Amino acid sequence: MRSTLRTPIFRRALVAVAVGSLALGLTSCGDDKKDEKSGGGESKSPASSVQLPKLNGESLEIAAVWTGDEQKNFKQVLAEFEKRTGAKVTFVPAQDPIINFLGSKVAGGAPPDVAMLPQPGAIKQAVDKKWAKPLGKEAQAQLTKNYSKGWQDLGKVNGTQYAAYYKAANKSLVWYNTAVFENAAAKEPKTWKEFLSTAQAIYDSGVTPVSIGGADGWPLTDWFENVYLSQAGPEKYDQLAKHQIKWTDPSVKQALTTLAQLWGKSDFIAGGNKGAVQTEFTKSVEQTFTGGDNPKAGMVYEGDFAQVNIEQSKAKIGTDAKVFPFPAVGADAPVVSGGDAAVILKDSKASQALVTWLASPEAATIQAKLGGYLSPNKSVDLSAYPNEVQRTIAKSLIDAGDSFRFDMSDQTPQAFGGTPGKGEWKALQDFLMNPKNVAGTQSTLEAEAAKAYKD
Repeated sequence: MRSTLRTPIFRRALVAVAVGSLALGLTSCGDDKKDEKSGGGESKSPASSVQLPKLNGESLEIAAVWTGDEQKNFKQVLAEFEKRTGAKVTFVPAQDPIINFLGSKVAGGAPPDVAMLPQPGAIKQAVDKKWAKPLGKEAQAQLTKNYSKGWQDLGKVNGTQYAAYYKAANKSLVWYNTAVFENAAAKEPKTWKEFLSTAQAIYDSGVTPVSIGGADGWPLTDWFENVYLSQAGPEKYDQLAKHQIKWTDPSVKQALTTLAQLWGKSDFIAGGNKGAVQTEFTKSVEQTFTGGDNPKAGMVYEGDFAQVNIEQSKAKIGTDAKVFPFPAVGADAPVVSGGDAAVILKDSKASQALVTWLASPEAATIQAKLGGYLSPNKSVDLSAYPNEVQRTIAKSLIDAGDSFRFDMSDQTPQAFGGTPGKGEWKALQDFLMNPKNVAGTQSTLEAEAAKAYKD
């Protein structure tokens, strides 16, 4: 591991994503011209901007931690690749943290051809361990054509392109039950102070205000990052992400103290603090939009990907479920992004073609139409997204260009920011159980970070 990352972090402007308040022109984000028909064994669909080789008889494995509908929808993207090339692609379900899963596969001499890595730190690890292979010119051409420089640079290590980001996330959203808001006469808050007032109004109406998925750990790091980015500012955010300042810094104390204003009110949290630590992310979303007139919570914080879980609860997005940006704690409201990138572990014509396909707008469009997915590919037509909420969120991501900040925990060594039951995940779970323990939490976070960055 390293103490600093070659991950560019940029200041990102606030983009409003509230439903019903923004009219979008559903025009194409790209102006790619149709390529000439190719010969010489190339497979190409009409109006396609990506050329893929014929791979009849070739077999590939691609590993990712995705489950449920996310895995099911991604398999449709792989099926189209099979149709176009003649290759056979097998999806390999991976355990989290995926870097450990891959380590066991490499040690056994059977790594997958391609892996979807959710953290820049994991990409750097794969490069340092000499697992990752550089992307070829075809994949790089797709990235140059379809991605902003910021997203391209996230997949580089020491200037070499090792990864192509296929999936993105806007992780600065609060989803709410519209019926609960109407009954409480609550309004979408723009500041943290207003957010706490909205929570009080919901509580006074007889509904618990907030649902938190504390059992998974990572939603808690997202809570912290949004508060910290808005309150401490981008420069401090960069420094903390690289461990250039310690977790005992006063800015961390301020952010934890702010979180405690909510987390310290057990009655404001579905199931109380103990119940929240035992609630998985999927349940935290679903229980906000089920239960009729008496749901277990009125709001739930998380990224755009929560739409999949909202739809599983039978709530209609845009009507039963709406969204507002994470409130401003400091001068500016935060917007934190995440993502999953394709990395080649076994270099071949087939594996290079698969990553080239995943970097194309055609591949992203297939999954965009299925919902619960956001692409950093600027050439994906907004009309591909299935509802106004998703189109709004997608437009905000593309309009931001290079002005975004990547999830802080995803930039840290995986032992600290990406391992269940350890590091930051565990420290913040303990803090959720005891929000008064600010100093102790800081000490634990710093001890865990120092160890992880040193390793």
